Amino acid sequence: MPEIRPIKDLRNTAEISNLCHSIDEPVFITKNGYSDLVIMSMDTYERNMARLHLYEKLAEAEAEIKNGRPLLDAKDVFSRLRTKYEI
Repeated sequence: MPEIRPIKDLRNTAEISNLCHSIDEPVFITKNGYSDLVIMSMDTYERNMARLHLYEKLAEAEAEIKNGRPLLDAKDVFSRLRTKYEI
């Protein structure tokens, strides 16, 4: 269940910071009973941005496949990676 707090709770910055870090999810802030802001810890933000970037790359790859771009052979790709990174 999402954490929802009124905007007046932002006065206690230490408590809000601790909350954001402890639940590891965004905290929704309301103003006059309506959604206004979303705040989160930097770790949560970075994780969400990395996930978004991954989804964008997956959508790009799916579009390339749909448009007929040929697939690479997995054995060749992993072989080149091993050579490149000396694994």
